[in-house]
Amino acid sequence: MIGKTAVVVDSAAYLPQSIVDRYGLLVAPLSVELDGQQYREGIDITAEEFYERLDSAKSVSTSQPSVGRFIELYGMAAGAGADEVMSIHIGSNISGTVQSAGLASESSSVPVTVVDTGQASFAEGLCVLEGIEALAEGGSVAEAGARVKAASKAVGNTFVVKALDLARRGGRLASGEEVSAGIPVMALTGEGMKVMGSATTLDEATELMTRHVEEAARAAGRRRLRVGVGHGAAPEIAAAMRARIAQIDGVAEVIEYVVGPAVGAHTGVGTAGAVYLARPVV
Repeated sequence: MIGKTAVVVDSAAYLPQSIVDRYGLLVAPLSVELDGQQYREGIDITAEEFYERLDSAKSVSTSQPSVGRFIELYGMAAGAGADEVMSIHIGSNISGTVQSAGLASESSSVPVTVVDTGQASFAEGLCVLEGIEALAEGGSVAEAGARVKAASKAVGNTFVVKALDLARRGGRLASGEEVSAGIPVMALTGEGMKVMGSATTLDEATELMTRHVEEAARAAGRRRLRVGVGHGAAPEIAAAMRARIAQIDGVAEVIEYVVGPAVGAHTGVGTAGAVYLARPVV
């Protein structure tokens, strides 16, 4: 809890446990279904276990937390003494999580403000961080929500996915997008995943992604970037990116994260990339 405000987030933000613990966040897990068996992300199945089973799975799908789960979390917040709840979530254009949270808020004994980040994975995480830090600095829920929305409009990303067939089946590629030969370097936009360039080797792809972050740092001027570097069963690529990005002038902080089942189900084994936000957000 931050002051008298409880913060509920979902597991798809992939916030490090240290941040969850520091701010006393309540986490609603998304679920992944493998061959008809459902698992709650981070509870019933780890990211490592998920990727080990993904290649052999005949079917994979994801689902948002239930309304009941949110009712339970809001009740926990009220029971712990919260005066209000700020519930910050994965984009409604991607998941039904915001809808579940909204329905549950109607049954809460304390006021609940549901905030749609419009983002997923650690792009969502960066937006959540802006919101909780605004609260920690003494801001109101309304002010924190405004900062989340500003971050959502400003956050950028760059990544590679090796299992593009999963992305296509899940409808995640932007309409009309074509993938050329080689390793496509992607970005997630409001229209879906778009191809930003192509590399012939993983080292070249890493360099292209790093250059993308470097360009963002230059464009930020006097502001500095908070960067998340993460992967889904591709630690070597993430480590190489992290080492390069840490050397970029204008990068203030690099946070490591792991892409879990809720997003990995759509991007597949071998995802790696970076998300970034120039701060302070304007």
